[in-house]
Amino acid sequence: MLDQPRPSTPERLDTLQTVELAEGVEVRLRIAGPFLRMIAYALDMIFVTAGVTLLSILSTLIGIALGGAVAGGVMLIVLFAVSWFYHIFFECGKRGATPGKRIMGLRVVQPSGAPITIGQGVVRNFLRVVDNLPPLTYGFGLASCLMTKRFQRLGDLAAGTVVIYEGTHREEQVMAPPPVTACAPKLLLAREEQGAVVAFRERAATWSEARRIELSDLAEPLTNATGTAGVARLLAMGHALQEQRKSAL
Repeated sequence: MLDQPRPSTPERLDTLQTVELAEGVEVRLRIAGPFLRMIAYALDMIFVTAGVTLLSILSTLIGIALGGAVAGGVMLIVLFAVSWFYHIFFECGKRGATPGKRIMGLRVVQPSGAPITIGQGVVRNFLRVVDNLPPLTYGFGLASCLMTKRFQRLGDLAAGTVVIYEGTHREEQVMAPPPVTACAPKLLLAREEQGAVVAFRERAATWSEARRIELSDLAEPLTNATGTAGVARLLAMGHALQEQRKSAL
């Protein structure tokens, strides 16, 4: 009896995604979906509210000693700083996460997995005002998360940032080329051309398969092949040139 085809498994909201960098290296990031991010944001708001409440009590005591105007001015400055710079302070640099995100195991990074810069943190969080429209609903931000592949809200899109699970950034996944048999080039190559072929052989393991094919296709006049066949022939030629260099030493 033939096996019945199994139904495809639906994709999770929080999923592992592959990002190919400019140099051809693939980085796998487990992108966090909107649900956990909403919980992390709610936790941060609890922490902020608790902190502001304590500061308001302290300002009341200051008001008794120094006057209500001074206490009110200090409180306004504190509220401004917390409202606009709380997330920036915690998310920039190596931290990459507010206390709420840390509890939920989340981290804000660049698509390459690197920590975000101060400029990215400012853009990302100053646009939170737009993401929070209509007020208190985060309607624009949620809609943007659900419509983008990496669950990016408007602030993330403008700043070039993503939210991932802690510990998954810069997990490089590269399919190394298989061992090859040496095959000398049939054409006479200049020293620079030989160096380029050898460099391809030496660096091929750090590139994705698509990147290797893209580069080897440029050498089609030399290999007389494209695609994976062209990659294999170019690797074999690079291996042969490497062996020639070793024997000449």
